[in-house]
Amino acid sequence: MKRLQNSVAVITGGAQGIGKATALKFSEEGASIVIWDVNEEKGFALAKELSAKGTKAHFTKVDVTKIDSTEKAAKEAVEIFSTIDILINNAGITRDASLLKMTAEQWQQVIDVNLTGVFNCTKAVIPFMLEKKFGKIVNTSSVVGLYGNFGQTNYVATKSGIIGMTKVWARELGRKGINVNAVAPGFIATEMVKTVPENILKSLEEKTPLGRLGLPEDIANAYLFLSSEEANFINGITLSVDGGLIV
Repeated sequence: MKRLQNSVAVITGGAQGIGKATALKFSEEGASIVIWDVNEEKGFALAKELSAKGTKAHFTKVDVTKIDSTEKAAKEAVEIFSTIDILINNAGITRDASLLKMTAEQWQQVIDVNLTGVFNCTKAVIPFMLEKKFGKIVNTSSVVGLYGNFGQTNYVATKSGIIGMTKVWARELGRKGINVNAVAPGFIATEMVKTVPENILKSLEEKTPLGRLGLPEDIANAYLFLSSEEANFINGITLSVDGGLIV
């Protein structure tokens, strides 16, 4: 039997990068897929691709910074699929600058998407999980949320905050049958990371004991494990998937 057979998974930022890899992985494991993203073209294309493979899939354009957008999308997902079993809070952005150069707008944009967005999506989905006393929530932190990174005051603040929220929600929701965990990716070969200059990418590879950047599939596999029955007694952890960058 497939590991997510008969499950319904909502994946935020699911149209590309790690989110897309997760949608494809979860589809292979038997889940129905709900893609939340702001990119309509890529979102509809992925839903069509998954449907062609026999997966029940649906795309909704969602602005995670708006609670009314996430609540509407959650209700729509339940109307279509009857339930939501898994929430992967994967959506995120960067607006990097040193503290002296970072604008208030850059700060707020990242806070709104990466931190408030996780709050909004979870608030929208959690009532449906509470009804059935079951759910798996996986939040996306980052290796930089654990040790910091030059030029990322806003991003690091959100990713550290997500670790804290994960611990609180694990305590609040565990007794209600809902597991809440986080994944802290290292440097992953996504479109976001590919904008980094080549010499810096080489340096990151050299600093990673496994000698390479991670693949989106590496993170999707971690999401899959924490969403599966195999992780039923895991609650409140932050799983580093970074090739040994932090040991």
